[in-house]
Order: sequence, then C-alpha cells, then structure tokens
Amino acid sequence: MKRILLPVSLVLLMAACKGKKDKEAATTKPAGAPALVDVMIAATEQISTTIEANGSVVAFEYLELRPEVAGRLTYLQVPEGNVVAQGTVIARVNDADLQAQMNKTRVLLDLAQKTEVRLAKLIAVGGINQADYDAIVSQVNGYKADLAYTQSLIDKTVVKAPFSGLVGLRMVSPGAYVTPITLIATLQQVDKIKVDFTLPEQYSKLIRKGADVEVQTDLSKAERYKATIIATEPQISSISRNLKVRSVLQGVKANPGSFVKVYLTRRQDHPSIMVPTNCIIPDDKNKQVVVVKGGKANFVNVKTGIRNEDMVEIISGINPGDSVVVTGVLFARPKAPLNVRSVKTQEQLKQ
Repeated sequence: MKRILLPVSLVLLMAACKGKKDKEAATTKPAGAPALVDVMIAATEQISTTIEANGSVVAFEYLELRPEVAGRLTYLQVPEGNVVAQGTVIARVNDADLQAQMNKTRVLLDLAQKTEVRLAKLIAVGGINQADYDAIVSQVNGYKADLAYTQSLIDKTVVKAPFSGLVGLRMVSPGAYVTPITLIATLQQVDKIKVDFTLPEQYSKLIRKGADVEVQTDLSKAERYKATIIATEPQISSISRNLKVRSVLQGVKANPGSFVKVYLTRRQDHPSIMVPTNCIIPDDKNKQVVVVKGGKANFVNVKTGIRNEDMVEIISGINPGDSVVVTGVLFARPKAPLNVRSVKTQEQLKQ
C-alpha cells in the first residue's frame, strides 16, 4: 500500500502546482505592456493659499495696581469684576505723617512770607542790606519747594485707575500693610483686544501694517472675525525663526490669554501651475514628475513652491500644456511607453 500511495500523492501535488502557475499566468500583465495611467493638462492659474497660525488674546491695556510707597491701607475700594472709570481712586496708603509735615511747612512758609514783606519795606528805605533780604527770599522759595515735594509724596499714597477698564480680583484686605511690590488688583481694557501670533520668516513680506487677518476665537465654531495688523516685532526670533505680529480685534469678547487661530490669505502676484502632491517623486537631490511625450514617460526635474492640502505649486520644470501623470506614477519607467486612460481636471482630482 505504501508503494502505491506515494506516487499518487506526488501526481496530485504536481497537478496542483501546474494549475496555480496557469492561473497566475492568466492574471499577470504581459511583459512589456504599457503602464495604464491618468494625466492632467498643466495650466496656469491665479492661486491663493491660507496660512494658519497660532495666536493668543492680549488685553488692549493691562496693568497691575501696586502702591508706590509702603504703609498701611486706610482706604480700599476694588469693585471686582466691574468696570471703573479713569481716575477712580482704588486705594489710599496712610499719609498722616506727610500731612503733618505739610502743615508744618505751611506755617513756616507763612512766617517767612510775612518777614519778606517787612524786609522789603526796610530795604526800600535802606534800613537793611541786600544780603539779609536775599536770605529771606531764598527761605521763602525753599519752603515752597518743600511743599511741592511733600505733596508729591502724598500723591504717591493714592492708587488711581490710569485708564478705564475691568478690575480683576482683589488681592489684599483693608488695613493691610503694603509695599511697592504688593499686588492690589489687575486692571484690563477688554472692550477691544489684541491678538498676538507668530509666522515663519518666509511669510514676513506678507505682513504689513493695516492688513486684515481672520481670527477664530472659538475652535468649536467655524465663525471667524476680522482683525487689523497694527505692528510687528522688528527682530525675528533667532531660536524659532518666527516673526511676532500684533493685531487688534474689536467688538468680540474673549478672555486675555486664551488660544486662537489666525488665518492669513496669501495671493500670488503671478499665475502658477498646480499639480497633485502625489505626482511628485522625491529623491536625494531632486523632485521629479512624469510627463507624457510621444506616448512615453519622461521624468522631469521640477522646483516646487507653496502647497496646500492636496496640490503643490510647480515653479519650474513643466510648461502649460504638458501632460502630467497623476495616477500610475509608480508603474512608469523612463522612456517606457504609457497607455493614457483618461484626462483628469483639478476638480476631479480634489474629490
């Protein structure tokens, strides 16, 4: 039985292998057959691209309210979360000693002024010499300077709102001892806001004062608002090679410090040729596309420019009217024949 089974199994195995080879031969493309490709006709068009950048909301005006002198708070009125007008008194530091010094100087000034009046009458009739009169005049002027100096110290004990804005949280209590480093509260002007964002240095020529950008403050919504560029940082960061730009956004509520998206539209000054990104064949030194000429594949070195989600700009290498292979690129071989199945438009390629 063993002598009979062994030849039969070998016959069955050989028959199965032959059937598999015949099936593969039936499904494999004949050697030398042209590769099947789709092409697009290169054409120039006016293009524009949208540059997306990350930004942050900044209050139009912002400051930290701190006293200029040390002392105990005798008055504190911080309307948390409310808007205060410019010049509103927020806090006062104890100035009793300065007020006493002011009163003392006033008394001395009054006496000196009376003495100056009497001496002026005497010098008119030659009753005293000029030096005595000049001394009392100097004394009067000195007391006046002391009054001005003391008044300036008193002014420093009062904390006022330098501009109209929204008051933040109160950080001290009435009667607390404060110093110039003590934070009383913050004051921010948020009726209009600034948006700071950064762009790669290659786009620096697109930024100009007065130009508009679009800002998306809520990433869960597609709504965008128009902001106006007011300034740029003159120096490009040596670390990130980015340019810092500042714009103003009015009529929109957003918390300072929040994250936003900024969109800048770039329009080309000249028409360009756009091809699908999958047309590009990169290698170590060059980028190539396949162009059909005379029914054969020609590999052409190209220089690329800007790109978007699925299209890339060709700066040089191909000309309007060239047939660029868009599908079947991997099957094309240099100078090998191609079988063009169809001609695609850009709209069809983007679908």
